[in-house]
Amino acid sequence: MPRVVAGPSWNPPLNKSVVVSEQALVAPVTVPELTSPSPAKAAGPAYVVLAGISLSHFLNDTMQSLIASVYPILKDNYALDFAQIGLITLAFQFTASLLQPVVGHFTDKRAQPFSLAVGMGFTFFGLLLLSVAQQYLVILVAAALVGLGSAVFHPESARIARLASGGRYGFAQSVFQLGGSFGTSMGPLLAALIVVPFGQPSIAWFSSIAFLAIVILWRIGLWYRPQIAAKKFAALEQHPDAPSSRRVKIALIVLVALLFSKQLYVSSLSSYYIFYLIDKFGVSTQAAQLYLFVFLAANAVGAFLGGPLGDRFGRKIVIWFSILGALPFTLALPYAGLYASAVLTVFIGLIISSTTSSIIVFAQELVPHRFGMISGVFFGVAFGIGGLGAAVLGKLADHTSIAFVYQVCAFLPAIGLLAVFLPKLPKTAR
Repeated sequence: MPRVVAGPSWNPPLNKSVVVSEQALVAPVTVPELTSPSPAKAAGPAYVVLAGISLSHFLNDTMQSLIASVYPILKDNYALDFAQIGLITLAFQFTASLLQPVVGHFTDKRAQPFSLAVGMGFTFFGLLLLSVAQQYLVILVAAALVGLGSAVFHPESARIARLASGGRYGFAQSVFQLGGSFGTSMGPLLAALIVVPFGQPSIAWFSSIAFLAIVILWRIGLWYRPQIAAKKFAALEQHPDAPSSRRVKIALIVLVALLFSKQLYVSSLSSYYIFYLIDKFGVSTQAAQLYLFVFLAANAVGAFLGGPLGDRFGRKIVIWFSILGALPFTLALPYAGLYASAVLTVFIGLIISSTTSSIIVFAQELVPHRFGMISGVFFGVAFGIGGLGAAVLGKLADHTSIAFVYQVCAFLPAIGLLAVFLPKLPKTAR
């Protein structure tokens, strides 16, 4: 019988021929596993991990949205103008935007499985400080601490969502985004039910949410730690039909511009919609917060739908629709009545938020070896620019009116025309 030549069972040589007999060809042969498990396979119970990271995103963004939701209380208690309100948004979003790409770049090279739990600790202390702040500078520091927690949380959590996706990247990103969007929508509702009746000190109660998030993220870190070793063996090869490096750079700039237009419009509603409703229609603060909750809830639903639609029909199509599709509704909003405004904001939230998952996954596929940095850039820089825009809009509102601000912002979705410069990705990338 011819002799079977094989290397050590734990590391069979790949570059040598293996001679087998005819009987061996017929009989079933057990071959040792040569390839390391991919992140998607190593994820194990992917849906459990996705549920955990989405829940953590929900808790994280619920706490963050409290900052904008308590603006009327802070404005009345400390006689703040709109420019100072905008600076609070800037302190929160600029801190997050400045550090998120840095965190993402660092974790691309050296992942830290428990960094998410540590980052949530900054949010915990930020909320406690905000609950006892008596000076405007302390309020800014508290907002910056919450932003710091966001900077640590988003890049690595987006990476974990992709690792647990099982190849359904848009779906996984949508599940992740759903938690954050729904958490953002809960802020005004909780502020109306808890913070408005019980005052600024009641913000400290929400630190218990941060503690729960720390526990969940620590458990996710235990799952993530072995995935870090597994993903080091996964080779990333560029598709032969992938766009050139020059087109990739142009596409990334376009994607940042598109996300900026979306985020600035959402930021204008999140930061000033309450004041717009109070000023134009004379509603109470609690009623205005409920109307804001309606918009943010629609925003959450749209964020979830965008990813699966991108997986099915292509991300570029979803990006086109979600940015430009909101334009007719944003143009009509400044001239609508109270109830019509509520209906319009539902359509705006559903349509404009569906682009987030598609933009982020599109960018990740353009630069597949820099998931953390790309996630940090799009969660951080674009959102930070949105915070800077919110401060500018606050200054504009002081010199004109809130109604004029929404007349100007109505044209922001027109920036979606830049999507024409996005390249067509290979089908295998989708």
